[in-house]
Amino acid sequence: MNILIVDDEAPARDRLRALIEEIGAPYCVSGEAANGVQALQLCRRLEVDLVLMDIRMPELDGIEAAAKLALFEVPPAVIFVTAFEEHALEAFQGNAVDYLLKPIRRQRLERSLARAAVPTRAQLQSLRQQPENPTHICTNYRGGIKRIAVQEIVLLRADQKYVTAICNDGESLLEESLVSLEERFKGVFFRIHRNTLVARMRLIGVVKLNDGRCLARLADSDQQPEISRRHLPQIRRWLRQGS
Repeated sequence: MNILIVDDEAPARDRLRALIEEIGAPYCVSGEAANGVQALQLCRRLEVDLVLMDIRMPELDGIEAAAKLALFEVPPAVIFVTAFEEHALEAFQGNAVDYLLKPIRRQRLERSLARAAVPTRAQLQSLRQQPENPTHICTNYRGGIKRIAVQEIVLLRADQKYVTAICNDGESLLEESLVSLEERFKGVFFRIHRNTLVARMRLIGVVKLNDGRCLARLADSDQQPEISRRHLPQIRRWLRQGS
């Protein structure tokens, strides 16, 4: 696990580095930063799995830096490090896995590192390598990876640069394009609109409105997405033939 140490005080960085070196594998220090701005720059250049982040720093504090890190395509996990206990609750509200109070003890640091338990970048790449018949879609979630079972997805809807996977129990944002998802899950999803794919096995009918628009009826769902005129003949043909 590659760790970035971020603290505006050099002795504090030295203390953390020494503790991590004592603990040893699989933990190693990949870099150090004196403020949040430097931390963001290093996370763009280095392979960082975990950031040990001081809260009170000049230029960009730890909480603001963690919020910006959360927007990365593959965000590192964050553990806040602070001498001020009143920051603990705020830390958890800022996408932190855990927090450490100074002075830091080795045993407490070890527990916190274990709690982070973030996948390495190699593991993330492995997760994102698609099997021959993929059964899950991966998305970033609170500094880690969330796996969504394909069979639970009712529909996929594009909105600007994101795609929303809609399930009966909630929604998740995906960074993959609708075209890419359609190609990767051929036979699983059916395009009914330029911005919408529906689960093929849930498509059970068409509802025609008084204004001439048509909506898709989906099994076990209240969702009724609109069907474009372009795709309507193909959908009706598929419903009649059942294949």
